Order: sequence, then structure tokens, then C-alpha cells
Amino acid sequence: MDTNVKTREAAKTIDALITPSLLLDRRRLERNIQRLAEHARKLGVVLRPHMKTAKSIDVARQVFPREPGPITVSTIAEAEYFAGHGFRDMTYAVGLSPASALRAMELCRRTGVDLKLLLDTVEQADALADVRAATGVTPSVFIELDCDDHRGGLKPDDPKLLKVAASVVGAGANLVGVLAHAGESYGLSTPDALVKAAENERSVTVRAAEILRAHGHACPIVSLGSTPTAHFAENLEGITELRAGVYVFFDLVQHGVGVCAVDDIAISVLATVIGAKPEKGWVLVDAGWMALSRDRGTANQKVDQGYGVVCDEKGRVLEDVVVSQASQEHGILTIRNGSGKSMPELPVGARIRILPNHACAMAAQHDFYSVISGESLEIEARWERIRGW
Repeated sequence: MDTNVKTREAAKTIDALITPSLLLDRRRLERNIQRLAEHARKLGVVLRPHMKTAKSIDVARQVFPREPGPITVSTIAEAEYFAGHGFRDMTYAVGLSPASALRAMELCRRTGVDLKLLLDTVEQADALADVRAATGVTPSVFIELDCDDHRGGLKPDDPKLLKVAASVVGAGANLVGVLAHAGESYGLSTPDALVKAAENERSVTVRAAEILRAHGHACPIVSLGSTPTAHFAENLEGITELRAGVYVFFDLVQHGVGVCAVDDIAISVLATVIGAKPEKGWVLVDAGWMALSRDRGTANQKVDQGYGVVCDEKGRVLEDVVVSQASQEHGILTIRNGSGKSMPELPVGARIRILPNHACAMAAQHDFYSVISGESLEIEARWERIRGW
């Protein structure tokens, strides 16, 4: 076994970790999970968490402590992984290709999993006939809706909606409902705007379901969700399920949107100071974009957080210290532009934590979480996560 792997497995405190390393604060995780679960119960909808952020059975078990529940996945690899851990009700919320549909139905055939697919074109629907013939499994399908011009999907009044529905039925598949994602909500920053976005997402999705039902399609599942709209929705009448993913961890983008506080962000990268250039106001650390990701999602927000906000070893924010530059394995810490603060004393060998712009992207750079609680330096557990497609 690799020496680095042995050292990481043996680490009992974060001081013993080889850096850069991904940390997960269990207390914050539990609080975030509980917050949205309670909101979904209040609104009377099923919560179908998106596992694309965590990609970890251990995190999933925090969401579903008693038994596996309904989840959303973004890759077939995730579906295969969670199926291996007993999850049986999944939605693959990425538009299907013929190859991915075939692989998905093979998984259903082997395991008995109910893995629902997503599409928005007649061509995708027509391909399901061959998939059904090849696997002997009848696909269950959502039609993807476009509620805010963010990505793919159909508008409720687009004539293609009924054509796609007819093609799904014609291919011998089950049309189980409609699915929307208010991705443009990530660009908002006020409570009023977020409430309006949530209501727009709801009304568009319900309208599409009503049109399909009026033309003889049962449309039993009406699914929507993004982390911002999920938290700001005030009324989900006509909706059956709510989806969100990054809410389990939160990040600086969600903070900039106004969904969470910095103290809600549950993951960070532990890094070590490896040098300084005082004449430039720089402190160098051993975490670059390979550890943090290249995501600069806060660059267009009111406050640009660089490549991440810097905390001390215990997770306490160092005011106005950010990772302003990142190369492959180096990060450069500086004081935020316009601040009157001075760089705190960070000698070579000091440990710091870096909060993510985008939790999904930061976590994707790592193979496991070292689980901690609050300011404690003790590692409570090591939780593996999957990668790949």
C-alpha cells in the first residue's frame, strides 16, 4: 500500500493528515440536512436529495439514518454505487444518451432498482424502444422542463412536449412525470427574488403536468428543485417531490446567493503553509486548483471570494484572507482587495482550512472525507466517496 494512504488511514487528528486533504464537519452536515428535511415536511412534499455533491454512502446514511430513501444521481456510476448499498428508488437527472439508457436499464435488470430516466427530445424517446428490447426492462421516464432558460428542457406550452410524451409511450416506456431545475436561481441574491424564482419553478412545472394530464398522460410525479429555490419555496401545491444537492454541505456561492451563512459550510480543504513573499503580501500553501477546483463561481457575485475563504486550523475565518491565485499545486493567500486588514501570522508549517466556492467541485477532487466536529482537531471517521461516470 502507498505510504501516503497508510498515513492518511492512520491519522487520528488533522495535524497528522498529509495535505491537501478534504475535511467534513459532521455537526454542520447534520444541521444542514435537518433544515431542508423540516422544510420539505412543512411543505408536504417528498425530499429526493441529489447525491452528486456528496457521492458517499456515509453521507447518504446521515440523510436516511433508518433505511435507504429516494435519491437523485448525476452519473450511472453513482446509480450503480448506491444500488450496491441498498438504494432502490433513484432518478438519473441528466439527459439520457442511448448508451447511458442501456447501461441504466441493465442495472435495473440486474438489481431490481427503479432508476428513472430524463429526456426532452423525440429522438431520445424513440431510442428507448431498442433499449427495452435489448434489456427486457421497461424504462420509466421524466420529461425535462425549462423553467428559466438555464439549460435543457421544454417549455410547458411547447408543442414538442406532447410529441415527446407520445414518443415515450410509443416506445413502450412509462411516462412517470415532469422534472424541472431552476438553475438561474444561482444568480440571484435577494429573498424576494428567490421566492419569485421558486414560485415560477412551481407554476411552470405544475402547468406542464396539467397539460400532459389533459391529453391522457397520468404524470404521477411532479419534481422540481435547486438548492436556492428549495429553501425559499413558500408553496409547493401541485408538486410531489423536491430535489436539492449542495445543501448538505453548502458553499460560498450559496452564501453569496443568500441561502446559508459561512458557518453553515460543512467542507473545507486542509492545507499547509509552504512559503511567503512578504514584499507581495503573499502566503503560499500546498493547495492549488487540483485540491480546490478551478470553480470561480463567486466572481460574478457581489463579493468575489477568489478560490476560497481562508480559516485557521480550527475552522475560524481569517477575516478578509482569501486564496486569490491558484496554480496546479500552489495557492496564494492574500488580503482581499480594498481591505484595511493585515495578513495574520502564518509561518511555514501552519495549517489552514479553505472553504469552497462550489462544494461539488471541491469534493470531486478528493477520494475521501476526514470527518471532524466543530473546532476539534480529532478525526472521527474516514468516509470514502466515489468518482467517475
